Amino acid sequence: MSDVEVTYKEPLTRDETARYLSALAAALADEGEVELELGATKMKVRVPGKVRCKVEVEIDRDEVEFEVELTWKTATRDQSAPPVEQTEPDTADEQAKDAHAHHSARRKASAR
Repeated sequence: MSDVEVTYKEPLTRDETARYLSALAAALADEGEVELELGATKMKVRVPGKVRCKVEVEIDRDEVEFEVELTWKTATRDQSAPPVEQTEPDTADEQAKDAHAHHSARRKASAR
């Protein structure tokens, strides 16, 4: 069973997708701390120097699914710095919107 998983889906143009992935790549290359905006939820994820990268392409008749999945081992649970920090929405209205979005928990970074 997972500790934390947040899933967020949003339609983007190809250019918006490229900018999102470029920003993600820059954060990974910089200090390894990535801040993800997933709707009204923001998460900071600390990424170590070495990760496993899985690329998957699935083609059905009328749809192509392209996934990039990064995985890594977390620090032991007795260390004080968590690998994931999650901030809650600021307003009750945003919290109500989030109640309709699917949030499940797992340490899996997934691109929009």
